[in-house]
Amino acid sequence: MRYMMFVVADPDATAEAEPTPGDLTIEEWLADVDGRGKRIIGERLRPLSDATTVRVSRGQVLVTDGPFTESKDWICGFDILECEDLDEAIAIAARHPMARGGKLELRPFWPGDHA
Repeated sequence: MRYMMFVVADPDATAEAEPTPGDLTIEEWLADVDGRGKRIIGERLRPLSDATTVRVSRGQVLVTDGPFTESKDWICGFDILECEDLDEAIAIAARHPMARGGKLELRPFWPGDHA
């Protein structure tokens, strides 16, 4: 099953997070997950200042600079994981360095033939 894993930054929590012995660096996490063939793709995202929000209201396209929501948390990256089940996806997310000072949101994909 495929999962989208949003990497969510919380500037306040990140500043307070301190690595402990045994925590993986991002390079180590990538080597592990990629080495096991569990990560399909992943990328960092540019900062909030580069975000653009698009919506349509009453037939008019509205474009706004910035993210879609006012929040101190922001999505700073993503990974698409191929896992046996949610438990495996959780185990992978729990080892990601951002699990210490940010959040990782896992969301399963719809099956390919949904209507």
